[in-house]
Amino acid sequence: MSAPDDTTSRARRKRMEVFAFLFLTAVVMPVLAVGTVGSYGLAVWIYQMFAGPPGPPPPH
Repeated sequence: MSAPDDTTSRARRKRMEVFAFLFLTAVVMPVLAVGTVGSYGLAVWIYQMFAGPPGPPPPH
C-alpha cells in the first residue's frame, strides 16, 4: 500500500531538489556576487573620499 506513496514522495523530493539547485545557482549566487562586488566598490570609493586616490603624492 505504501509503495505508490513512497514513489510519489521520492519524485516530489527529487523535483524540489532540482528546483532548489536551480534557484540557488540562478538567483541566490548572482545576487550574492553582485552584492559582494558592489559593497567592496562602495567601501573603496568611500575610503578614497577620505584618504585620496592611490598613487604617489603630488610634487611640491
